[in-house]
Amino acid sequence: MPDAAHTLPGRDPSDVLAVLARCDAGRLKAFAEPLIADLGEIEVIENRTGLVMLPMRDTAKGTHFHLGEVLMSEAHISADGVVGYGMRRGRDLEAAMAMAVVDAAIAAGLSPQNCEAFIAREAGDLAQRDDETLRAVEATRVDMETF
Repeated sequence: MPDAAHTLPGRDPSDVLAVLARCDAGRLKAFAEPLIADLGEIEVIENRTGLVMLPMRDTAKGTHFHLGEVLMSEAHISADGVVGYGMRRGRDLEAAMAMAVVDAAIAAGLSPQNCEAFIAREAGDLAQRDDETLRAVEATRVDMETF
C-alpha cells in the first residue's frame, strides 16, 4: 500500500496508482524514460509476471468471491532509498517497470508538475474510455417490461 509520500498534491495515492495501472502503455513508457536519469542508480527488487485472483462482489447478496485469475506484470524498484512499485494487467514488464519509475519519481518529488499533468491527461483519457464503454453497454440493455 502506498504511503502519503507517494502522491501528488490534491491526489489520493491509490488514485494515482490506479491511473498508472490502466493508462496507455506506450505513453507511460515514453513519460517514464526521461525520469530514469533523474532517479539516479536504480535497483530492481522484483520484476515478474504471475497470476492474481480477481475479487468480485455479488451485488444481490453482497458477498465477495473470486471470479478467476488474471495475468499481471509486477515491478518493484529502489532508487537512492526511494521505493517505486508498479503492477499492470498483462505480460508487459516494461510497462510495469515504467509505472514503478513514475511512482518512485513521485515519491522522490521529481518533476511534480510534469507528473501531475501526465496523471491528469491520462485520468481524463481513462474517464472518456470508461464513459464510451458504459454507453456501449447501456445500448444493449433490454427493458423486460416491454416484452
